[in-house]
Amino acid sequence: MVDVLLGLQWGDEGKGKIVDYFAPSYDVIARFQGGPNAGHTLYVKDKKIVLHQIPSGIFHDNTINLIGNGVVLDPVTLKRECETVASFGVDYAKNLYISERTNLILPTHRALDKASEVLKGNDKIGSTLKGIGPAYMDKTGRNALRVGDILDKNFTTQYIRLRLKHQKLLDSMQFHEDISAWEDEFFEGIEFMRQFKIINGEYFINERISEGKKVLAEGAQGSMLDVDFGTFPFVTSSNTISAGVCTGLGVPPQKIKEVIGVTKAYCTRVGSGPFPTELHDSVGEELRKTGNEFGATTGRPRRCGWIDLVALKFACMINGVTQLVMTKADVLDAFTELKVCEAYEIDGKARQQVPYQMTKLAINPVYASFKGWDTNITQLSSFDSVPEAMKDYISHINGYLGAEIKYISNGPGRDQIIPVL
Repeated sequence: MVDVLLGLQWGDEGKGKIVDYFAPSYDVIARFQGGPNAGHTLYVKDKKIVLHQIPSGIFHDNTINLIGNGVVLDPVTLKRECETVASFGVDYAKNLYISERTNLILPTHRALDKASEVLKGNDKIGSTLKGIGPAYMDKTGRNALRVGDILDKNFTTQYIRLRLKHQKLLDSMQFHEDISAWEDEFFEGIEFMRQFKIINGEYFINERISEGKKVLAEGAQGSMLDVDFGTFPFVTSSNTISAGVCTGLGVPPQKIKEVIGVTKAYCTRVGSGPFPTELHDSVGEELRKTGNEFGATTGRPRRCGWIDLVALKFACMINGVTQLVMTKADVLDAFTELKVCEAYEIDGKARQQVPYQMTKLAINPVYASFKGWDTNITQLSSFDSVPEAMKDYISHINGYLGAEIKYISNGPGRDQIIPVL
């Protein structure tokens, strides 16, 4: 049986903490897509740690963690991340497995990523410049190097061949970057990776399922960044929705049971792209300040706004969400009035569907207003003690989405979770 946990907005929903919370109930935590452009923030022993590629179950001794074939893996980032995890006393090599079909991010992918953004000028996507897009392009272009290739004695020759292809492309773009330091780090990372259990991931995970083990598939980014269904072209390069679990891990659809969708109590977005409920006023700034809304990977200030139920219902639909987790509810504690977007006004008409191309439309959000709870909820542990105004807010969201919020995160701590019974 496979449960899926993924983000329903533009990423940064707080998935890392939620995976960490659920991890003790699962035997395997598996990342199924994305790369080091994702940052999952956890608090371990009251210390903050950001995981970029390692699954968020790594801090649980009896949990297997698998990096699946749908991920693009940067050996440099992995090495640094493992060193950070080790500083917490964790034997990362014990329970970390990597699928041999996982694609590698090369130094030239980073250069190509940077070159592409430079050439776009004012039309930048807002890439994290980690090489994600070019790595996925090599995957679909059938040029990629994969983790299994590092065990081949001819790996360096294969690397040089692909590097030359990339260099020709960079030359044609008239972009020049000294990547020698990046390459030194890359091959150090490759050598470091050889200590891990590099396995046939699809057989491994299906064998665990057939043994009755419980698997939690962990998504990166968010549904509105999905390469097919997100706010194209301002999207990531992978399928972030639940369908990506099947191709990103090699599991059949009928093995998926619960789809747990994570949403903030409001909305944020990093980088460029449409954001209908974005607030350019003191309220937006207060959300950013109170929620500490700065990118876990880049440190960039996040754009902030009210919760968008139109986009959220769309995400619930395409993912088949069976239950919801609402994070950062405590950020709204001090607001006397809250708003939720229930429709988009486009050309004078209210619509409740996400349009094909948001970038080409003038969208005015249609809001419903709610009284804020004006109460510090960070110490609450039961839903019975939640303020009535908050219960009204949640009840309205449940009714609109047709899916129910089952857990509320009321602070960054591991134990700051309120089950909704």
